[in-house]
Amino acid sequence: MKEAAYDSLVEVFRGNLWEAEVVKGLLQSAGVEAMIKDQSIGAVSSPYLDSGGNVLVMVNKEEEVYAKKVVAEKHP
Repeated sequence: MKEAAYDSLVEVFRGNLWEAEVVKGLLQSAGVEAMIKDQSIGAVSSPYLDSGGNVLVMVNKEEEVYAKKVVAEKHP
């Protein structure tokens, strides 16, 4: 299995935590390695409260175009 190198991550989605988890799952099922980055400290104490759209789904720069296409097709 190829080891992922996250040298240059780019944002492909921004929303709350549960939306980001759904998008991450969509990307992973399409073969795109994705990670979630939370920009709010509130996620530490209350991870499923509305974070105000501060949760990002990040992918490798090389997969950005395909990942954005997957997100656009699957997540209105």
